[in-house]
Amino acid sequence: MSSVAFETQRAALADVVAIPVTPFAEDGSVAQDTHRALLRRLLDGGITTLTPNGNTGEFYALTPEERRLVTELTIEEAGERAVVLVGVGHDVPTAVASARHARELGAGMVMVHQPVHPYVSQAGWVDYHRAVAEAVPELGVVPYIRNAQLTGARLAELADVCPNVIGVKYAVPDAARFAAFARDAGLERFVWVAGLAEPYAPSYFSAGATGFTSGLVNVAPAVSLNMIEALRSGDYPAAMKVWEQIRRFEELRAANGSADNVTVVKEALASLGLCRREVRPPSRTLRDEQRAEVAAIAAGWSI
Repeated sequence: MSSVAFETQRAALADVVAIPVTPFAEDGSVAQDTHRALLRRLLDGGITTLTPNGNTGEFYALTPEERRLVTELTIEEAGERAVVLVGVGHDVPTAVASARHARELGAGMVMVHQPVHPYVSQAGWVDYHRAVAEAVPELGVVPYIRNAQLTGARLAELADVCPNVIGVKYAVPDAARFAAFARDAGLERFVWVAGLAEPYAPSYFSAGATGFTSGLVNVAPAVSLNMIEALRSGDYPAAMKVWEQIRRFEELRAANGSADNVTVVKEALASLGLCRREVRPPSRTLRDEQRAEVAAIAAGWSI
């Protein structure tokens, strides 16, 4: 399948790639109606790329049945309004089964989570992604790269055998490394998504990224869209004004090794009355003083 066939998917990656939260009901199950409402809020806010089963969606805390449910809810709500990039991962058979499920439901792409196996060789990384990509040749495939040791040449090697590998969610917190990796892999060959969201988007865009992921977008879609509009027009001072606006929120998410990454987003949504604040272990809800600070930030965005 030629790259021309993936034009829609490539365009969807060069945008705000929203990572929706997975809201839970009082009994701890996925709150389906709330989930649909949050997705509609994103769509109504102008978001056109959705990633169910991303890390902000608590991918690793969901059961296989819940991951399928979240995929189904997202694709149903998105309809023709958004391109859906389904997160897949775990062992190879599980990742392949999830990718095929996404294809059956009509998703356009899958994002392959960085393997969490303790022993990852670079050649094995290629093998893992190749197994997923070859199982769904009709779908665009987007590796989620958090491994600083991985070289751009390995990504090029993967794409040589799997032409449906069309984009990269790059999440190593090092803009110089990203710039080198992208050029070693092929800057024009892939759509480069800044995988560390708004705080890293300006520096990564300056090095070649054209999209960024976002968890903050769950709370304030307009804020994320303001940033990408500034970056697309090359107005870095305007992008940094947005950066300053979201800085404290993102610092709270990143503190202590990103311990409260999802928690802060859900707390902000809870302060706005949009979903419950509960997260699953190993995440934890915030202390009272942090809750107040998050609520003040969300209120200040005048959403």
